[in-house]
Amino acid sequence: MARVLAGTAVGLFSRLQTPVPTVKTFSTSQSSLQVPGAIWNLGQLNHVAVAVPDLEKAKALYKDVLGAQVSEAVPLPEHGVSVVFVNLGNTKIELLHPLGSDSPVAGFLQKNKAGGMHHVCIEVDNINAAMADLKAKKIRILSEEAKIGAHGKPVIFLHPKDCGGVLVELEQA
Repeated sequence: MARVLAGTAVGLFSRLQTPVPTVKTFSTSQSSLQVPGAIWNLGQLNHVAVAVPDLEKAKALYKDVLGAQVSEAVPLPEHGVSVVFVNLGNTKIELLHPLGSDSPVAGFLQKNKAGGMHHVCIEVDNINAAMADLKAKKIRILSEEAKIGAHGKPVIFLHPKDCGGVLVELEQA
């Protein structure tokens, strides 16, 4: 029995020593994000948006429990939400709460009672060029024109079915 256990341990140990392949990462320098000849370019991640059923409770979690810098709630009636931004230094988390039952976030929360990741926001250097180019590439945009977002800049949303199941917001940098 001892031989069987020892043999099993040796086999397990040798598998644990198998080299792990290295993962190459992209450089985050601005120059690497520029595509030669492109009429628009992606920038950095601006925020990840999380829909929450209780904005004050979520705000308290990030501020009081995790110690993050948290903004006051700001109602955005044109988008049907109230937002709170959690500043993480290199990016932000946007806490979203519906401003009524007809808010798109209200529908999301009906399907996801505890809340959850709603969308990612990526900056672009030319929102109008991005819209034209994406339309030509048959990527659906959820509005006819850019709207002013929570940061006072033009934004558009791309259909999740055209973006790997993720709702993508593009924001003018």
